[in-house]
Amino acid sequence: MLSCQTQQAPVKTNMMKPKINKPDAEWEKILTPQQFYILRKKGTDMPGTGAHTYRFEDGSYKCAACGAALFKSDNKYESHCGWPSFDDAIEGAIIMQPDYSNNRIRTEILCANCGGHLGHIFDDGPKETTGKRYCVNSTSIDFVKKESEK
Repeated sequence: MLSCQTQQAPVKTNMMKPKINKPDAEWEKILTPQQFYILRKKGTDMPGTGAHTYRFEDGSYKCAACGAALFKSDNKYESHCGWPSFDDAIEGAIIMQPDYSNNRIRTEILCANCGGHLGHIFDDGPKETTGKRYCVNSTSIDFVKKESEK
């Protein structure tokens, strides 16, 4: 089983600034306690517990805090790490920055719209696609099912 706790050199960061800038007090009013812990305090879901870890339906994933589109279901894959994993994100949707917390070297991924903590990115994804694994906290995202064509 892979882990989001893997130590590796950070991938290339983009250091963009989020578009929405609210104080924590405002986020606390609109997020559940678990969402606030993950998205604003950089927490981590327990592996295998999230609603989206084993979801493989057609649709898209958006930020649970601000609703910005982040990932397409076409990019989701089973990484066996215990968290939802994607090999790519929607262009411009993710901020990447170095994370040196807990005596590890990782690259944190954040929503480019609101700056919410999503998880981390690693270089151990599918080699036949991007080689990247966006390891995402299930609590940080919402799923929008693709509507059937009529």
